[in-house]
Amino acid sequence: MANMRLDKLLVNTGIGSRKEVKQYIKQGIVMINNNMASDPGMHVDPEKDSIYIDGNKVEYRDFYYIMLNKPKDVISATWDSTDTTVIDLLPPKYGHVDLFPAGRLDKDTEGLILLTNDGKLSHSLLSPKKKVGKTYFAIIDGCVTQRDIDIFKNGIKLEDDFITLPAQLEIIKAGDKSEVYVTIYEGKFHQIKRMFKYIDKKVAYLKRISIGPLVLDQDLELGEFRELTAQEIEALNNI
Repeated sequence: MANMRLDKLLVNTGIGSRKEVKQYIKQGIVMINNNMASDPGMHVDPEKDSIYIDGNKVEYRDFYYIMLNKPKDVISATWDSTDTTVIDLLPPKYGHVDLFPAGRLDKDTEGLILLTNDGKLSHSLLSPKKKVGKTYFAIIDGCVTQRDIDIFKNGIKLEDDFITLPAQLEIIKAGDKSEVYVTIYEGKFHQIKRMFKYIDKKVAYLKRISIGPLVLDQDLELGEFRELTAQEIEALNNI
């Protein structure tokens, strides 16, 4: 990791604004390797230097990875003037990080959203060339059959002439209200709803449960979140 200005590092860590950080340094409560820091513009190495503020060690991270169980009526955006966004569900302690959703879910769809500031990882997860599977649990109005499985497997030509990649459709329960798992490899607007519309069926409920190796934590209630474990981050970076 490259050296960076002390004041920038502290601001990026959420310690305070640039003005507040300069005041902390002036007060003499910022220590670098047991030496009192006096210059906000001094360069430090976040990986090698021990940085303390008022006796508390400062932990610097370039990237954040947060798993969120998105409720209905929350939009996959960083800001909106009327609707609640996925970012609005996070506490203020993440306010200093430019987090964004790595992929979107429709407003009325629940489930797994990955929030991060790692653009490289986000691009990898969303690139059709990588063919990262996104799996959903769905309740369908109508009886889902083997014929539907075969249609999904062959790809579907949607109304805008877009042809989907082959998708996996697994029947959990068939009947007037069918329960299924669907795995797709793109993220087109309302894609799963449009795919079921093609076979004259309607999606009554939709929840994303996994993105590649990342599986939604069943302990997370709707609207709850947690940071990813080191093992989960490693698995995503190995895609």
